[in-house]
Amino acid sequence: MFYYLNGKLTVLESAVAVIDVGGVGYKLTVSGTTHDSLPAPKANAEDAPTVKLYTDLAVREDDMELFGFYSSEELSSFKMLISVSGVGPKAALAILTLLTPEKFALAVCSEDTKTLSKASGVGAKTAARIVLELKDKLTKESASVISSGGSGAAFTEAPKNRLSEAQDALVVLGYSRSEAIAVLKTIDTGNLELEEIIRLALKKLMK
Repeated sequence: MFYYLNGKLTVLESAVAVIDVGGVGYKLTVSGTTHDSLPAPKANAEDAPTVKLYTDLAVREDDMELFGFYSSEELSSFKMLISVSGVGPKAALAILTLLTPEKFALAVCSEDTKTLSKASGVGAKTAARIVLELKDKLTKESASVISSGGSGAAFTEAPKNRLSEAQDALVVLGYSRSEAIAVLKTIDTGNLELEEIIRLALKKLMK
């Protein structure tokens, strides 16, 4: 229904932001990451800062709730999380309060259930289920960003082989180019698929 809202930020509480769009105040439930990315609000809409939040609308039998995210990457992470059986919006927001989208992807791809279970309301079994259901998808998405050329300066040239593709994928996931090169030198990549190279590298980097 709504892809994003662009308007004046008039209220910002611990988990709530209110955006005035054309005189209508939209209440959005937000993660801690989004909360910390927003400027200070102003009660007077004319003086309030203009913000843009990507949204997801949850419709229940007796209620509707609008969720807001500072970036499209965080919205994508939220949608992936609530697609996991047993993970609701509250747990998804707790994870995205603890972790940025990049760190969330790193935790899943490297099977770091310990980090995921640090989020409020997320136990070890839920963290393991998140890894089980999302690991392959996130790893393949990282690889597909590289294969399609990406959007940043680091991807202006097409990758020449799996090793360079793996380097770029690790950079997408938040590591420096030098860290990626160093860890890949420790892996025998000869007969491995790209997804497996990335997974092994992440395991080593997270130790």
